[in-house]
Amino acid sequence: MAEEPGAASVRATYDRIADHFSKTREYAWPEVSEFLDGRSGSVGLDVGCGNGRHAELLVERCERVLGIDLSRGMVATARDRSAERGFDYGLAQADASSLPVRDGVVDLAVYVATLPHLPSRELRVASLDELARVLGGDGRALVSAWSTEHDRFDRAEGFDTTVEWTLPGGTGVDRFYHIYDPEEFRADVSESGLELVEFEVSSGNCYAAVRPG
Repeated sequence: MAEEPGAASVRATYDRIADHFSKTREYAWPEVSEFLDGRSGSVGLDVGCGNGRHAELLVERCERVLGIDLSRGMVATARDRSAERGFDYGLAQADASSLPVRDGVVDLAVYVATLPHLPSRELRVASLDELARVLGGDGRALVSAWSTEHDRFDRAEGFDTTVEWTLPGGTGVDRFYHIYDPEEFRADVSESGLELVEFEVSSGNCYAAVRPG
């Protein structure tokens, strides 16, 4: 699948801010830790892995783990983090809407803080379809999206926006987001090949525990 112009812009943005962004993303989200607690498998997948903070949790639970990110800069930060901390997993620069993974091989996946960066609904649903494709029959995944329920927003319906990232020295870099309302998020999951198992809104984010439909 060719990279769309909007995706190229997202990639360039995160290549630019990768090093500084990584330094502010030290710890795993508690919701991810809670989802992974008690789960394990042969193959783990972190879609939109950033600096690898959640892939690190998957390594503890899966025999093999792959982290993918659209940004080459973010993949580099994940590689550095894994070397510093002494854990090992595969890394690839790839688009969430076209995963370089075979059908039905993933037992456990996380797809967090990434879906809202895809610049069209078509790509967002395609990425959910891709997650469904790579999950095994008993596979489970956690998907998250920034939500209108967050205190930062005063909107009831989902919308596109940009949120500025400030680099050291004060330079601002705009990042694309689609902010989901909860029902819209549920609808996109239902539109895809995933089946919703559990849903919650926590800390201003929508979370869906899913399995292949």
